[in-house]
Amino acid sequence: MANRTVTQPPPPPTILRSRTRPWTVVPVLLVVAIIYSYGWNVTRIDVGQLITKVYLVRPLVRDLVRPDVLRWTPRLQTASASLNFTAEGAPAPGPSVQTGPRVVLSSEVVKPGSPLVIRGEGLAPSRPAAIYWKDQSGATAKALDLRTDAQGAFVVQLTVPDLIGEHHQIVVEVTLEGRQLRPSEAATLVSSRLVETLFLALMGTTIAVIFAVPLSFLGAKNLMTRNPAGTAIYYVVRTVFNITRSVEPLIMATVFAVWVGIGPFAGVLALALHSVASLGKLYSEQIESIDPGPIEAITATGASPLQVVRYAVVPQIIPPFIAFTVYRWDINVRMSTVIGMVGGGGVGFLLIQYINQLLWREAATAVWGITVVVAAMDYASAWIRERVV
Repeated sequence: MANRTVTQPPPPPTILRSRTRPWTVVPVLLVVAIIYSYGWNVTRIDVGQLITKVYLVRPLVRDLVRPDVLRWTPRLQTASASLNFTAEGAPAPGPSVQTGPRVVLSSEVVKPGSPLVIRGEGLAPSRPAAIYWKDQSGATAKALDLRTDAQGAFVVQLTVPDLIGEHHQIVVEVTLEGRQLRPSEAATLVSSRLVETLFLALMGTTIAVIFAVPLSFLGAKNLMTRNPAGTAIYYVVRTVFNITRSVEPLIMATVFAVWVGIGPFAGVLALALHSVASLGKLYSEQIESIDPGPIEAITATGASPLQVVRYAVVPQIIPPFIAFTVYRWDINVRMSTVIGMVGGGGVGFLLIQYINQLLWREAATAVWGITVVVAAMDYASAWIRERVV
């Protein structure tokens, strides 16, 4: 019988474990403890205040979770008549047949301080009413409270006040029975400012793209570092990008608000300047990461630098450029709500006004509006980027 040799498996490798020396761990733990103890004192952390002062934040939280969006308002019946301080622009006198609620004036051309007889007809009978002066700027002021008679009419005499402008209106509002659910004043203002915010971000992004695209080619290392002049331009452009990106848009909005005045124009300029640097850096890095094969092939044919960019670079960068631009618009929508707080326009300016006046329900309306718009923009930009990349 043949002898069989049995091969023994090799022993498992020996894993050398480093031995932790206690005298090295203790100093490290001591240093960490000192750092966090000092940080605790510097930041004045007091966990107990989270419990003892919770009553202070309850009204705020309560108002934030119930924004002022809809309100029950009384049903109103309105009628108006024009009033002029000069004959120019006044309607030509003549018979007019009107049905329904109407206001008739003793004279449509008057002077401040003169008496004016106001007659209402066709209104709801036996209901409280009010007369308002509305000047040329659109500002209104209550002139008189009254009540219609059983036939839905009234006659009063008032003295014409000194209003702004030449053309004005007398407005009569009659309060009817019942109430109706209508958007609140805060909801109306927030909606209009949210639209302003969207277009503020859109205009800022568009202006940034116009400047960032050509600058990105000057900031691309693979295109510019082929000669000393191009290398110098490359470093200058990248330095400008880095310096501009390091300044917060909030600071830029403050500067432009002083420069061009408080309003959305200042916000557009702040977003545009910061976005030029951010998009320029993203664009240039995308240009640097393109496939060098087409560039070498077209350069070998004797093409000019502009032809190389046109036929070898541009086709490779269009999809990512579009994706970066949409993403930047998304960022600018969020950022515009912040720069509005320093006078850059948009819903942020309205939000800081509500906070300063301690109108927490109105502020909650702005906060929830911002949340909805930002979430919608996030989903929309993600959907667009998925289809262009």
